[in-house]
Amino acid sequence: MDSELELVNRCLKGDDTAWEALLQAHTHKVYNLCYRFTGRTEDAEDLTQEVFIKVFRTLKTYDVAQAKFSTWVSRIARNHLVDHYRRTRSDRMTSKLDEQMPIVDPSMGGHPAGRVEAREQRELLHDGLTKLSPDLREAVILRDLQDMDYAEIAQVLDIPEGTVKSRINRGRLELARVLKRMDK
Repeated sequence: MDSELELVNRCLKGDDTAWEALLQAHTHKVYNLCYRFTGRTEDAEDLTQEVFIKVFRTLKTYDVAQAKFSTWVSRIARNHLVDHYRRTRSDRMTSKLDEQMPIVDPSMGGHPAGRVEAREQRELLHDGLTKLSPDLREAVILRDLQDMDYAEIAQVLDIPEGTVKSRINRGRLELARVLKRMDK
């Protein structure tokens, strides 16, 4: 398999198969990030496409010395989501989440009651995450749901690593309080 840097270089030379390989490698992660922020399948799909349009348009600015490609893509996605959040703030205040979280769990087998319980837990988690401030929510999502390390998150959010750790800690504590209140 080609390294991501090789794929980027091939993309810059117009190689469509290299672009497809980069898309396949990163679409799931970007979609999940978009979904965690929006809570809506259609919005997450649209935002994922918009993120990759930005990635494609700015591919020539990627600098391997600055960050891993996945971190660079995550930063573009995060910035796009922040812009989207600012643009749609008033819409969110007047509408409720209409859709259930899609099941993206590879362990789809098993007992139906277990699948229902797992879906309910994901929905509860998602609802709890939506109640966090955007700063805390994005730090928790990047760490606990996207499995990024502190240094990567600091790069994506463009904040010091200590601030990342603080936001994750505060976000987890607040999420636990929110989930406890919701469980009553």
